[in-house]
Amino acid sequence: MDVVSMPLWAWILFYVLVFIMLIIDLKSFGKKGQHEVGVSEALKMTALWIGVSLVFCAGIFWLYPGDSHEKAMEFLAGYLIEKSLSMDNLFVFLMLFSFFGVKPKYQHEVLFWGIFGALVLRSIFIFAGAAMVQRFEWILGIFGVFLIYTGIKMFSHKDDESVDPSKNIFVKIFKRFFPVTDKMHEDNFFVRSQESGVRSQETGGRWLATPLFIALIVIETTDVAFAVDSIPAVFSVSRDPFIILTSNIFAILGLRALYFALAAVAKYFTYLKYGLGVILSFVGIKMLLAMNEYVNGFGKLLGIDINMPHIEIRTPWSLAIIFGVLLLSMGLSVVISRRKA
Repeated sequence: MDVVSMPLWAWILFYVLVFIMLIIDLKSFGKKGQHEVGVSEALKMTALWIGVSLVFCAGIFWLYPGDSHEKAMEFLAGYLIEKSLSMDNLFVFLMLFSFFGVKPKYQHEVLFWGIFGALVLRSIFIFAGAAMVQRFEWILGIFGVFLIYTGIKMFSHKDDESVDPSKNIFVKIFKRFFPVTDKMHEDNFFVRSQESGVRSQETGGRWLATPLFIALIVIETTDVAFAVDSIPAVFSVSRDPFIILTSNIFAILGLRALYFALAAVAKYFTYLKYGLGVILSFVGIKMLLAMNEYVNGFGKLLGIDINMPHIEIRTPWSLAIIFGVLLLSMGLSVVISRRKA
């Protein structure tokens, strides 16, 4: 896959566009603590975000330098991989909010800043990953093995696994240096000790973090763990940093709306994890099949003549397989859940 070096103005324009969309999303969707986000509103916003992503994909198709058709397909494949993996992440967020007792009308505030932080961290990870792959191409083989391992592990993952944020190392470190109140204070991340009912010897009261901010820390660090799976997976369909970054960011931009849409129908997607396991295993195998030179070279070091041929699964086929597996797993989830009801 050829990597096209995008001009600086294209990167700046993209981030300006993302910033504008985030502001619009914050001002128009689930306004700060005013109401609970309904399923209808969430579905409309989800459809809007998907539509914006498809318009951007069309822009790649018409304007991208180089093989624009291939790049558009890579964007769609990367977008679909990240979107499908993010759906599983949202179910974890459901458990986290339940653990902290965060009311639905305050959840969108945490999700907004969680997604904002994810955009920054994902950008850093993707640039670092692209630089590593460009310099050490063999690292894609490690990504492939890791994705296969993660995909297989998804089949043994239990739905009822408890979420215990108290074990989060970042939460422990934060609590060691900053006082935390155990009471919720609407949509506030920080409150004065006098406002929280906690006595303080300091004049004016000291600042205390609320459980809402602790929930934000857990969501941010949880997203970092999820990125370890999703970012290497996107490298299986593209080596272009611009395509990888934009597909990843567009996929997570609409997560806030998607969360509230999925929250109402979570029980119907109990088998989604198996589909995600298949998708992760597939993209891992796809990576390894294209790494025949390194596999053969490693075999020679061990004195084994592997003679593995180069097999590359084209992007349209990858897109069709990923989309098909996702639809099948979601469809089976709905059908089986309704039969059990």
